[in-house]
Amino acid sequence: MTPFFSFFILISTLMKNSPEISVVVPVFNEEGNVVRLHAEILETMKKLGNSFEIIFIDDGSADATFSKIEHLKPLKIISFRKNFGQTAALDAGIKASGGKLIISMDGDLQNDPADIPKLIAHLKKGDFDVVSGWRRKRKDPISKRIISKVAEKLRKMLIDDGIHDSGCTLKVYKKECFQNIDLMGEIHRFIPATLIIYGFKVGEVEVNHRPRIHGVTKYNYRRTVKGFLDMLGVWFWRKYAGRPLHLFGGLGLLSFISGSIFFVALFIARFFFNYALYNKIWPLLAVFLILIGIQLFISGLMADILIKGYYKGRHMNYSIKEEIEND
Repeated sequence: MTPFFSFFILISTLMKNSPEISVVVPVFNEEGNVVRLHAEILETMKKLGNSFEIIFIDDGSADATFSKIEHLKPLKIISFRKNFGQTAALDAGIKASGGKLIISMDGDLQNDPADIPKLIAHLKKGDFDVVSGWRRKRKDPISKRIISKVAEKLRKMLIDDGIHDSGCTLKVYKKECFQNIDLMGEIHRFIPATLIIYGFKVGEVEVNHRPRIHGVTKYNYRRTVKGFLDMLGVWFWRKYAGRPLHLFGGLGLLSFISGSIFFVALFIARFFFNYALYNKIWPLLAVFLILIGIQLFISGLMADILIKGYYKGRHMNYSIKEEIEND
């Protein structure tokens, strides 16, 4: 074998193993949808003309989902031992992907693979790092739409990410969006807000939303509560990740000053106006506010030290988009 031929084989292998686009799809109990979904993705990607890979993450399905997908081609399958949730499945799929662009979408056929070219075109045209789908005309039950509307209002109050439908899984990302980010909890709904914290540019485009034909929705009140708690986590990280002392220290200082003023007022009332305190709860309340203030302030200092240690371990608290050398 000549050196040139060996080099050609190496380059071909690298090109084969490095697709331009990765389509990542978490699936959980979607036996009635996965075969058709795979066929639609495959048809769309072939028309697009770029090299691609399709990744299905079976999130511990209890039905025949795995047996439906295990013989589909081309397809990379990641199978979980049990159900870890959509965020964990997305994280596993993204980490296993090799594409320069990553497409994420739901496995219930409600996201339309035919919208993928539109997302990619909008990303390139606007020089975005991520483009999120906007399900403007949703085909969900009225109860789910109401919950989503309430969640949208809360999200805009706490972590306004500039888009209408952060909960839409159909998105396109540049690969570098996930170089220093691990997805946990129910954070998949707030990926755009998380990326904005690191300075990435987020866009949005309207997409088709189809009614569910097979299977049942996986959303329930528990996921809603978890999502709200993660929303608060993103809000805290966005506002106070680099300065937790500003939040905890501020609250602690307010509590300490309030307790001290209250304590002084009680002292004056007792010794100058002969106000009886032996059967009152007010002295305990004043001491409680002072102690809470001290505890919050110390917690802020501890959190500040931990955050600085975290960033020191990472060697940076910012995200670099590019580096240019002018010779």
